Amino acid sequence: MSAHKRTLSYALAINEALHQMMAEDESVFLIGQGVKSPWYVGNTAKGLLERFGPERVIDTPVSENAITGAAVGAAIVGMKPVVIHPRMDFMMYAMDPIINEAANWYYMNGGKASVSVVFWGVINRGGEQAAQHSQAIHALFSHIPGLKVVMPATAYDAKGLMIAAIKDPDPVVFVDERWLHRYEGPVPEEPYVVPIGKGAVKRKGKDVTVVSFSYLLPEALMAADQLAAAGVSVEVIDPRTAKPLDRDLILSSICKTGRLVVADVGWKSFGVSAEIAAMAAEEVLGVLKAPIVRVALPDCPAPASRTLEAVYYPQHRQVVDAVLQVMKNEKSAV
Repeated sequence: MSAHKRTLSYALAINEALHQMMAEDESVFLIGQGVKSPWYVGNTAKGLLERFGPERVIDTPVSENAITGAAVGAAIVGMKPVVIHPRMDFMMYAMDPIINEAANWYYMNGGKASVSVVFWGVINRGGEQAAQHSQAIHALFSHIPGLKVVMPATAYDAKGLMIAAIKDPDPVVFVDERWLHRYEGPVPEEPYVVPIGKGAVKRKGKDVTVVSFSYLLPEALMAADQLAAAGVSVEVIDPRTAKPLDRDLILSSICKTGRLVVADVGWKSFGVSAEIAAMAAEEVLGVLKAPIVRVALPDCPAPASRTLEAVYYPQHRQVVDAVLQVMKNEKSAV
């Protein structure tokens, strides 16, 4: 099978990116909890310890602040650390090195020094993980000047964005989604970069623009298939990066369709969906044929019940309903 036809899972695409970058550049190293345990990181770190040894694949105690601070310090002196947080929730213990140090370093040094570090956080929604082990806090990091935030939704983008994040001279938050680990797609064998800040049109359409992030991309594509059977043509945009947003791509699609649905994997209030809605209202209000509709988590913590999880986490049904709503609500409310 030719390289460009080869398929990998999302998790193994990240794994391949790490293998290739660590082989290419001896300053790249992985540090974090459970890097040698599939229970923590799945297949994403498979074979790294055996290949590169414990000096470059560092399995740490449970101390998020210390781990992240060590990574930032290493980056300041020229190393390229990738620090893994197997539960994104606990990155909140590391806010000082991420926000006060890494994000501000370039500005505080007049642009003469930067911190090349990847903060890799895994969202572990579902599986009755409840409020403290399943949170998607990408909007929090997107709010901070000096941080870039990438959110791959396909295996191809997972590999390309991990490589881009490692090569980037600035701190990058890489938002992994465990629900996507099993999804497979075409992934070239050779190293490649998916540019940070560049989104992609995953499906062309003319009636409604759906901007979807992370695990809601496959859900949005499923919704688009169902809506096509009903005569509604949906254009699906994957920003791939929450910050910086590909404003031009999103706005050009809205100008074409005149309708917007935003599907975000975080909470609805004060999140990424709100930022995109505000951008559309500020930049292209005149082309909107109907009010913007958002699909996001309700403003409450995640439940610890599978029955409640089925209601709590949006899926393709909610995207279908949102598109039908925006098709029904014409310009009277705009």
